[in-house]
Amino acid sequence: MNSAGRFLLLAPDLWYNPPMPSPTYDVIVVGAGHNGLVCACYLQRFGYRVLVVERRPIVGGAVCTEEIWPGYKIDIGSSVHIMIHQTPIVKDLELARYGLSYIEMDPWAAFPMRDGRAICFHRDVDRTCASIAQVSRRDAAAYKDFITRWAPVARGVFRAFQEPPTMANFGRHVIMAKSPGRNTSDTLRMILSGYGRLLHETFESTEMRAALGWLAAQSGPPPTEIGSGPFAGWHAALHETGAWRARGGSGALTAAMRRAFEAQAGEVLTDAPVEQILVENGRAVGVEAGGQTYRAKAVVSACHLMTTMRTLLAPEHIPEDLKRRLDALNVGNGFGMTVRCAASELPDYGAGQPHDVHQGMQLLCPTPEYLMDAYADYVGGRPSKKPPVLAMTFSALDPTLAPAGKHIVQLWSQYFPYDRRDGRSWDDAREEVADSICETLYDHAPNMRGAIEKRFIQTPLDLERTLGLLRGNVMHLEMSLDQMFAFRPLPELSEYQSHIPGLFLTGASTHPGGGVFGASGASAARVVRKALGRR
Repeated sequence: MNSAGRFLLLAPDLWYNPPMPSPTYDVIVVGAGHNGLVCACYLQRFGYRVLVVERRPIVGGAVCTEEIWPGYKIDIGSSVHIMIHQTPIVKDLELARYGLSYIEMDPWAAFPMRDGRAICFHRDVDRTCASIAQVSRRDAAAYKDFITRWAPVARGVFRAFQEPPTMANFGRHVIMAKSPGRNTSDTLRMILSGYGRLLHETFESTEMRAALGWLAAQSGPPPTEIGSGPFAGWHAALHETGAWRARGGSGALTAAMRRAFEAQAGEVLTDAPVEQILVENGRAVGVEAGGQTYRAKAVVSACHLMTTMRTLLAPEHIPEDLKRRLDALNVGNGFGMTVRCAASELPDYGAGQPHDVHQGMQLLCPTPEYLMDAYADYVGGRPSKKPPVLAMTFSALDPTLAPAGKHIVQLWSQYFPYDRRDGRSWDDAREEVADSICETLYDHAPNMRGAIEKRFIQTPLDLERTLGLLRGNVMHLEMSLDQMFAFRPLPELSEYQSHIPGLFLTGASTHPGGGVFGASGASAARVVRKALGRR
């Protein structure tokens, strides 16, 4: 038998081509993150036979919850579900039937102040403005105007995020959004501004500039990044659809997706790392996983783009020009890490007793300069000396997350480079840096010093090892203007199709990027359906 799998018959001198084995599946999805599961659920409902292959023992990717310590349910990745509620996914997939229920966070965020007061961002705009008025009546009025101006743009962004990432869709939904009292030029300037400048122009108080700046920073780009204005403005959408916690932990979402998928006869294979995406005659035809071969008419890779292109595909299947363009992508240098704590009490931010700030994200970043100083450390290749913190205490909302009388306090913090210029490894420095993150919490809530009983630390290196988030970037690729919409991840790969027929892409590496959204998975499913033909 020769290398092509053909048998040479010596007499007569003819080639015999044995028939190729029939595909066992219509589609194989590589990776059971939330986008992979969304894609698989839709494809199964479209009538295809789908297999999901996952390297970890549980599904969910960066949307999963594990019992790290007995009785404590800890989110391993994301915690707050906002953007998925801008889509019909939860309703389409009937996830409530499969055990998913949500608890609304109201307020969805709070900015504790030194005197015990807090600016609370409620779903109700007027209630939010009343809270802001404690600090500045002018800023309360400015916030209402800010939300009014940004609401149609935010709606347009979310519509564009759920459609093919063409410049036409971007222009129609985003640039041409009708902001009251604003023309198209004004809207474009809002979008192209850095959010730091935008917030400085809009608000007079340090507190509002710091609170909204730290919220905007969660997407990755710094306050000075051109085109980052929407990262501050899209929060207008929270006043319409709210922010939510899945009861039982963030992973309850993906666990329900798995149940919905399997109820439609979908198959999930866990503890099965894919070694290779099979390409025959220039077409993707299946995968090798766990020493087994699984064949299909199409393969959807729902993992990191660079993992797909540089690890799962053989080098000969990637043209040299594409290799160079992939190498030029800005994967980033990490940016955040997490300390997830078991605690004996909730943070006391000065009011003397627990109050509704514990329902939402607690913004521990006292000034805009505090944020910029942290970013300056990061740019210098050093972990931030005084890192801002996003504290989350969801056991106050959902008592099932911790034993009676105990709490979970999750601390997401920025900025932390994956590559450190001091030469120290993250394995050696993890406890020291976790201490600095906890110090920010103690500075705002002194009662927590001594109240933390256990810590689960996730450095940028841990995020890469456990969740496949290369270089510790939770967004896969930087969410900069040149890597969004039709440029994400590259123009020729932007519509969920790779350069190889039969190989499709989804996940945070593709439009619209990171976050608990599912739009990429839903859009990829429609592209695959069109390519394979309707059932």
